[in-house]
Amino acid sequence: MTVPAAEGAPAGADPPRPVSPELRATLRRVRRELEALDVAVYDAVAGTPSPTMDPALARISNAANRSRLWLVVAGVLTTLGTKPRRAALIGVAAVGATSAVVNLAVKPALTRGRPQRAESSRTRRVRMPTSRSFPSGHTASAFAFSSAVGGELPALSTPLRLMATTVAYSRVHAGVHYPGDVIIGALIGAGMGTATRLMAPRVGARVAARRSSGTHESLRKS
Repeated sequence: MTVPAAEGAPAGADPPRPVSPELRATLRRVRRELEALDVAVYDAVAGTPSPTMDPALARISNAANRSRLWLVVAGVLTTLGTKPRRAALIGVAAVGATSAVVNLAVKPALTRGRPQRAESSRTRRVRMPTSRSFPSGHTASAFAFSSAVGGELPALSTPLRLMATTVAYSRVHAGVHYPGDVIIGALIGAGMGTATRLMAPRVGARVAARRSSGTHESLRKS
C-alpha cells in the first residue's frame, strides 16, 4: 500500500531527519568547552596587572559610550569634502542600524549575564552596564562604523579598524564583557557596516528619484 505524500511536500521526498542524540550531546559539549575557554581568557586578562595601560583603556572604553567616539570622527569627516561627508553619513547610518539590531533584537533574545568582575582601580573607571552581555554593543557599533567608512575611504580602513579593535579589547580589559561577546559583536558590526555601505547607493537613488518626482509634480501644478 502506498502512503500518500504529506500536503505541500514533493512526492517521493524523504522526510527531514531528526538530529541524533549523539550530535546533540556533542554540540552541548562543544558549547561548554567554548564557554570555559571564554571565561579562562577573561580571567587571564583580569588577573594580569597593567596599571600603565588601565587609564588609557578606560578612557577609550568610556569614549565609545553611546557611540560618541564615532560621532566625533564622523563630524570631522563632514568638514573634509563631499566624499568624506558621504562616508560619515553612511558610517552613522551603520551605527544606528547596528545598535537597533543588537539592542532590540539580539540581546533581548539571549540571556547571558555580565561577568562577575572583582572591584579594583581598573574596573572602577568603567561602569558595569545593566543590559545583557551578549553581544557587545560597543564593539558592534565600532566595527559597523569602521567597516562602512573604511569601505568608502580605504586610506582610513586600517586606522579605523585598529580603533574599533582597541574599543573591543577595552571592554574585556575593563571587565564588562567576555571575549566571546566582543568577537560576535565585531562580526555583527562588520556585517552590518558592509551591508549598509552596499545599500547606500540604492537608497540614495530612491531618495533622488522621489525628490525629482516631487519637483516635477510641483512644476506641473504651478
